[in-house]
Amino acid sequence: MNYAHIHIVLNHFPTIGTVLGFGLFVAARVKKSEDLQKASLVVLVVMALLGIPTYITGSAAQGIVRNDAGISAAAIEVHQNAAMLAFLFLGITGTFAWLALWQFRRFSRPSSWNITTVFLLSLLTVGLMIRAGTLGGDINHPEIRAEGQELADASQISWRTVGQTFIFDNSWTWPAAETLHFIGLTLLFGVAIMVNLRAMGMVKGVPFMSLHRLLPMGVFGFLLCLLTGMMFFVGNAERYVAVPTFFVKIGLIVLAGINLIYFTMFDQAWEIREDQDAPAVTKLVAVGTLVFLVGALYFGRMIPFLE
Repeated sequence: MNYAHIHIVLNHFPTIGTVLGFGLFVAARVKKSEDLQKASLVVLVVMALLGIPTYITGSAAQGIVRNDAGISAAAIEVHQNAAMLAFLFLGITGTFAWLALWQFRRFSRPSSWNITTVFLLSLLTVGLMIRAGTLGGDINHPEIRAEGQELADASQISWRTVGQTFIFDNSWTWPAAETLHFIGLTLLFGVAIMVNLRAMGMVKGVPFMSLHRLLPMGVFGFLLCLLTGMMFFVGNAERYVAVPTFFVKIGLIVLAGINLIYFTMFDQAWEIREDQDAPAVTKLVAVGTLVFLVGALYFGRMIPFLE
């Protein structure tokens, strides 16, 4: 098994899952069901997280198949461009969906502007995901193409190449991204340490609901890390996919993100009052989250030494 196999398996989840999440969201609005709406938002957040390894393994798969004489390089480029755009909007949609979940817990209901934003973004993302999936299928499945259909225009612009040119032709780009990356890490770990240590039984004088309002700052830090990290990856994907532990880091990030949903919306953590101990499940999730985050930090920092 190589990364192409893994990508073939993974790409079905964010594509089908985003359609499912959007369908649940529409059904929730029609039925006026708060529980169904929360479920749809959770699906959209999880699909956004799964989009990270899907996109990355897609880049690794591109390196495997691009030298195959039977596969169109232009078709791969078209799919790569479509996948990059779909991944971008999937991440934006997941961010606003998470914010709506946070607002459900914090204010009992999300703001109307955010619900409208999630609806419009998820509708657009569904279209982009289906297009990226269709173009991916066209690459090596002639049976699904119309007779005489051209795969792609050979003059297709590679947005990945454009990004690489921008990164390496400007001396300030990489240092600026590194600075933002570590600012994001500081925000992410600062909030994660406070929230998870409280859940583990420390700082009992602080009720969990007081720390809950800090979660958007932690998510903002995560987004800074993700955006700058993807910038590094686009700039030098061949370097990263050659290090197996890089994919371990990505897996740990996804697991930590899924754990964040627990602290965002579930009752067990929210109901921890001042001087109260957390339930065993909450402590277990807190320990897991810290292990995942520290592991991601370790494997990310070791990339230069494990190449």
